[in-house]
Amino acid sequence: MKKFVMAAMGGTLAGVIATTQFVGPLLAQEGAKTTSVYEQLDLFGDIFERIRAQYVEEVDEKKLIEAAINGMLTSLDPHSSYLSPDDADNMRVQTRGEFGGLGIEVTQEEGFVKVVSPIDGTPAAEAGIESGDFITHVDGESVLGLTLDAAVDLMRGPVGSEIVITVVREDQPEPFDVSIIRDTITLQAVRTRTEGETVVLRVTTFNDQTTSGLEEGLAKEVEAAGGIDNVNGFVLDLRNNPGGLLTQAIRVSDSFLEKGEIVSTRGRDLADGERYNATEGDLAQGKPIVVLINGGSASASEIVAGALQDHRRAIVVGTKSFGKGSVQTVMPLRGDGAMRLTTARYYTPSGRSIQALGVSPDIIVQQPRRDAASEEEEPGTTPASRSEADLRGSLNNDSLTEDEIRQIEEDRAKAETAAALREEDYQLAYAIDILKGLSALGPQE
Repeated sequence: MKKFVMAAMGGTLAGVIATTQFVGPLLAQEGAKTTSVYEQLDLFGDIFERIRAQYVEEVDEKKLIEAAINGMLTSLDPHSSYLSPDDADNMRVQTRGEFGGLGIEVTQEEGFVKVVSPIDGTPAAEAGIESGDFITHVDGESVLGLTLDAAVDLMRGPVGSEIVITVVREDQPEPFDVSIIRDTITLQAVRTRTEGETVVLRVTTFNDQTTSGLEEGLAKEVEAAGGIDNVNGFVLDLRNNPGGLLTQAIRVSDSFLEKGEIVSTRGRDLADGERYNATEGDLAQGKPIVVLINGGSASASEIVAGALQDHRRAIVVGTKSFGKGSVQTVMPLRGDGAMRLTTARYYTPSGRSIQALGVSPDIIVQQPRRDAASEEEEPGTTPASRSEADLRGSLNNDSLTEDEIRQIEEDRAKAETAAALREEDYQLAYAIDILKGLSALGPQE
């Protein structure tokens, strides 16, 4: 026992000696590192002065410094950037849900502007801009080499003015131009409707209005259906939703979860990580949920889809989401500007990061592209199907009452409506079919 204690003490002593021996070199390294940083800052100052004094044209010193700051931030990742006072004000307006522009959420990839998603009901969506499109030129001017903020500035302009953007699309052999009229973008965060016995909750963005809009819309549809017993489930449609406020993503997830973790964030210092948990209460009252996602579902949308998927509260249907699993903190700066800095990654309840990977659907369902040729066909050209009932002199069905025949006809009309929805929106129709199937099985013990 005495030998063991001595050995333990010896180990501790050796550790102290080793630590003491390394203090000198470590301090020297830290000092050298600090000196190197100051030397680099001196180099920056020297270059700035030379540009100001010797560049071929007179420069705007303020813009030069802002460009240097933005260059430093954008070198970190695509989502960190400097916001001038005007940009910071625009961002605050967008968060409130109304702003001027085209109606697209964009990021940057390989020097070009990439569309994350068009926003429902905006000029960009109506002009046919799609998630995954690359914008290479704005009014004939190339965006290659511009910062994302500079490219976005090119797309801004007075409401009612025209802009021509050049688009490269994966399945198109050549770039093509799209003309768009700028407009005031008023975001309706949530749209609700009922298809048959299914309530469809379309969430287009996560801003200050999202949770309240979801609660009000859901309650309205359930009341119109005659109560929750007449609803077979809910479709939460997050397709082409570029995200928004983390707080709103947490509240929307909490709306359908009774307990458990919703999301966690982890930064460089693990001690600064945060976990957000659900509180009791489920707006859907235990009814099944299908979440729809696609490549335009990003950030806050992925938090909601990941949380409901991990808790097995919803079936996720569609295609892989965008994969933006990082958290940006907006920090006010002197002069009314701001800095948007990536400060953490977020993780779903099971501990998975979706950064660059996205949320994988439980059931992959592609949205078929519309065939332009078939859309141009005249209505009524498809030959009508004929049945026994159409034949002259056919016998009547004598085994059913008039009420039973009426019920069959009503069911058939619902089936035809569902078939028409499949033509219009195949993914949504698929989600509704899942809920119909679950409803047909009845309550599961």
